[in-house]
Amino acid sequence: MSTILVTGASDGLGRALAERLANEGHTVFAHARSEQRGRETLGGLLDGGGDVRLVTADLASLAEVRALAGQLPERLDALVNNAGIGTSNPPGRQDSADGYELRFAVNYLAGFLLAELLRDRLVASAPARIVNVASAGQMPIDFDDVMLEDGYSGVRAYCQSKLAQIMHAFDLAEEVRGDGVTATALHPATYMPTKMVAAAGTTPVSSLEQGLEATWRLVADPALDGVTGTYFNGTREARADEQAYDADARRRLRELSERLVGV
Repeated sequence: MSTILVTGASDGLGRALAERLANEGHTVFAHARSEQRGRETLGGLLDGGGDVRLVTADLASLAEVRALAGQLPERLDALVNNAGIGTSNPPGRQDSADGYELRFAVNYLAGFLLAELLRDRLVASAPARIVNVASAGQMPIDFDDVMLEDGYSGVRAYCQSKLAQIMHAFDLAEEVRGDGVTATALHPATYMPTKMVAAAGTTPVSSLEQGLEATWRLVADPALDGVTGTYFNGTREARADEQAYDADARRRLRELSERLVGV
């Protein structure tokens, strides 16, 4: 059985994924923003029959992201970057603890840094997988205003952070291709009944089970062994925004990200 980190596991898709993986016999490190929140929302899983272990970090702080990596074991078979902030809650433009636009920091930079910090452990545990839970909502990154200081929009901030996750997966796939580690990204389902969707005032379209199935297969389905550098819409391979296939844009994003997180 595998050892898997699921970020954003305190509710919604992340919690459902942690529960399914634990029921299958995997060891799941379930991330929550704080000890109190994790105990409140994951109590049944933590006290159940599966091997679920709570780890905590506010992903709006790069220092806490680094501390999160320190809570994990030397063996790690999969990293699931699932945690995220939606388009409207919290409202308006806000900065992370490090002074970066909040959605870019939480939805993308935290996962970028985790992948860097945990790469050696994933390689040592190969075959291993990295899965970025992104979205079909994507907008190109404006490298002249990545932090969206001019004409902020929560929708644009969310959509650029989700495209950044896909670009990150494509880059990772190339970097670790020879190390037995795969990297994929997906749009799990459209408007599942989660707190993020409710906060946006949007009527659910897909079931949580649909998003769970699409995500689980990238994390744990043996049929997808070796599949890497691919974006999925649900369970189907799909085409992301064109910027994701621009090698120069991915290079610019990677160099910017390394500078912002200090690696």
